[in-house]
Amino acid sequence: MATYNISLDGDTMHIGFGEPASNDIIVQEVATTLNRMKASGEMMGGHLLKITGPASLPVAFVIAHSVLHIYGAVAVFDPKLQRYVVVVAHGADHHVGDLI
Repeated sequence: MATYNISLDGDTMHIGFGEPASNDIIVQEVATTLNRMKASGEMMGGHLLKITGPASLPVAFVIAHSVLHIYGAVAVFDPKLQRYVVVVAHGADHHVGDLI
């Protein structure tokens, strides 16, 4: 089983912890998984990516580095708001802080 789970369902990336491991191991697996997803065409980029699920800060940075330049906007689910918050926006369609 993986130390971290990543899957795409349309424009939504579902993420979450798997087998227990330390962040130094998890971030390597996350980077490898995201690179594989891009190379296979599973993750090609697009207008908007919504991300939902738990992540440590190191994992969040690896994910951000991998997706920020292939999507026009990235939004992250906020459980308190029960909505996605746009955290990165390229272009005029979305703005940082927009709620989706």
